[in-house]
Amino acid sequence: MAVSAKDVKTLREMSGAGMMDCKKALVASDSDMDKAVDWLRENGLSKAAKKEGRVSAEGLISMSISDDYKSATINEINSETDFVAKNDTFITLTQNTVDHIHSNSFTTVEELMSSTIDNMPFDESFKTQAAVIGENLVQRRFGKLSVESDGIVNGYIHSNGRIGVIVAAKCDSEKTAQEAKELVKHIAMHAAAMKPTVLNYTDLDSEFVEKETIAIRADIEKENEELIRLGKPLKKIPLFVSKSQHTKEALASVKNDLEAELKAQGKPEKIWDKIIPGQMDRFIADNTQLDQQFALLDQFFIMDDKKSVAQAVEDRAKQIGGTIEIVDFIRYEVGEGIEKKEDNFADEVAAALK
Repeated sequence: MAVSAKDVKTLREMSGAGMMDCKKALVASDSDMDKAVDWLRENGLSKAAKKEGRVSAEGLISMSISDDYKSATINEINSETDFVAKNDTFITLTQNTVDHIHSNSFTTVEELMSSTIDNMPFDESFKTQAAVIGENLVQRRFGKLSVESDGIVNGYIHSNGRIGVIVAAKCDSEKTAQEAKELVKHIAMHAAAMKPTVLNYTDLDSEFVEKETIAIRADIEKENEELIRLGKPLKKIPLFVSKSQHTKEALASVKNDLEAELKAQGKPEKIWDKIIPGQMDRFIADNTQLDQQFALLDQFFIMDDKKSVAQAVEDRAKQIGGTIEIVDFIRYEVGEGIEKKEDNFADEVAAALK
């Protein structure tokens, strides 16, 4: 009997199975959806090997945080399609896996795959569930953060399950650590949205900074060409793009230039010390574009964009009456760095039904 594209799509969303497998299941079950699901489950294991060659660039990020907030684990399992990410069996697999990693001392994916879970080899358990789900699944990577007794670890997973972040902080006391718990979660939320790649500007590679300085300046110069054509105000071309370039000599030179400008404007020298600090802050903000893009502590905090993340941490520490230092973070986004084939869903359904 004929199988409709709508039924194929529905079954795929329900089961997470591949398109052709869904069509075969519907044909074998006379389009009875429940029987088709059973058919997929009964026939999935024998087809597992064929699925291993498919590109898996979708999936979910999962997380496990200890009850005392002293350690956390983040994990990524990839699937072939985003439909599987909504599959209850897959969701359970991802959470069970990250909990298993968190409660053991694995440091590599190989160690995880050779472990035992529920009295069964983990690798075998993983492949069995992949076969039931009907797609090639890949245990891609995991990361762990832990702190001493006066530290705190917290994290955040975005609602779509595609982005997750864990953040670790060192504090002066357990009291400070517990009161910093919410702040650390907010910083994880910030990192999920703003995509930092390093903790601090000092972690940026010097060669990368040099190349980006040239690129950023060139981009602004190009923009200014268009602004000239339109008769609009030009953008200021920054001298620097990172604090790593702000030597004492460079900042002293900037301060001298600012003082010369104030003098030329006729501003009394006795009020310069009230004007210069704000102007220097503005100069630093305008000349740290690279830090603001890639360095977590130097980005403007999404909860208060008048402060950097580092300033927000310092302010919160003062409120608590202690010290807080963000020492590490791990940010995962599903499929980042994986090349995947882009398919048109309508064309895929049409091809499957031929």
